Amino acid sequence: MQNKDACTSIMVGKKASLDGATYIARNEDRVKAIEPKRFLVKPAVEGRHETYVSPYNKVTVPMPEKGMRYTSTPSLNQKTGPNEEDGINEANVAASFTESVYANDRVLAYDPFIKNGLAEDSLCTLILPFIHSAREGVEYTGKLIAKYGSAEGNGMQFADEDSVWYMEVVTGHQWVAVRIPDDCYAVTPNQVAIEDIDFDDPENYMWADGIQEFVEEHQLNPDTDRWDFRHIFGTSTQKDRHYNTPRTWFAQRYLSPQASQGQMPEDSEMPFIRKAEFKISDEDIQYVLKSHFNETPYDPMGDSPENKTYRAISLSRTAQSHILQVRNDKKYKTSVHWIELGVPAFNPYVPFFANADDTDESYRNVPEKMDLKCAFWLNEALAEVVESHYNEFIEKNEDYQKELNEWARRQIAEVDKEAAQLDGQSLVDYLTKQNHEVAAHYNERTKELFFELLTEGCELSKMSFKMDPNL
Repeated sequence: MQNKDACTSIMVGKKASLDGATYIARNEDRVKAIEPKRFLVKPAVEGRHETYVSPYNKVTVPMPEKGMRYTSTPSLNQKTGPNEEDGINEANVAASFTESVYANDRVLAYDPFIKNGLAEDSLCTLILPFIHSAREGVEYTGKLIAKYGSAEGNGMQFADEDSVWYMEVVTGHQWVAVRIPDDCYAVTPNQVAIEDIDFDDPENYMWADGIQEFVEEHQLNPDTDRWDFRHIFGTSTQKDRHYNTPRTWFAQRYLSPQASQGQMPEDSEMPFIRKAEFKISDEDIQYVLKSHFNETPYDPMGDSPENKTYRAISLSRTAQSHILQVRNDKKYKTSVHWIELGVPAFNPYVPFFANADDTDESYRNVPEKMDLKCAFWLNEALAEVVESHYNEFIEKNEDYQKELNEWARRQIAEVDKEAAQLDGQSLVDYLTKQNHEVAAHYNERTKELFFELLTEGCELSKMSFKMDPNL
């Protein structure tokens, strides 16, 4: 029952970011090229008496009576579970579920996955409404894994105003977690990423009860002088070196240009955590998640003979991408849930304030078939048009994305001024209204570019013919 989806995740500590916010971000990549996604606000609940049953694998979990409001990006098709994936709750805690990771056969031999254990489809639903800090996210998840087991290998990100934690569950019951240092960032690409665990430092590391004894009993540690989680539980295969490690190489090449000198795409020992060499902005995170080995021989949009050697970061089968910006404003709670629908390389990230109680109809109501009133389908259509005439359209597409990023920064600054005068429900109402205005602006601008490029594309058809004027 191992998860066959594949994502790329980025985490940034508060001292490593340009604005002092913590960031967690991920491309949610799926098996199919099209998997419609919605953006919702799930309301707070009290006095609930329900049991959750996963449509995917029937894991059955009693739900707490009380749960907080939270944003989420569920799949339209609920037959494989809600797959809510990511969000920010009303305690200003963000989470992203999940980065699929893969354990080696040695460790799985002694702790196999649990068929009806916790899987990606259920994790956001069962965890995000009930946690009040990033650390509590790890603790809460660990208790669920101990009780129900895991159906697959998953990496999970948690962030609050002060800290970022990354947790890897790699077998039926074994897991570790690490606090990303405030002045650092981390990138992970579908591989077990966490390295050395300091069991004498529980403030910055957490782990499953009995994991040391498990490793010792079954003689699983290949090292003589360290306890490296990646070495013990992870893989290092030809597939990793073509599917996974090149993504880390490209991200660190951009974010750590000095420290990463000499690294190659197929290096198996690139560090998981890097100290930031410059203050990282949300635009930098966007660049990495949108990238396809740009300006290298490995760019699939280029004509180099090596252009299909490695799996890129931005894919046509990215269902959605998100950047969760947890801003350090405990009073006003204006953290931003950035949503990208379509193909990250060609579509913008749209900033929505998480402290809201509704989302725009164009994000909330998603039909199964294409409808340009719906943000998901509108963005998918734009991406298809841009890619179909990449060389002719990419400059206009990049200008459009740049223009919207500039607009977003101005809009957020204006909203912050007004939000500082509000609190309680009046603040929630105001931010909700602003979210609708943001959606309307992005949708209108996207339609303008879509129709412009569609019209230009008609002139680029190969089914054209010009009469020789001399005939």
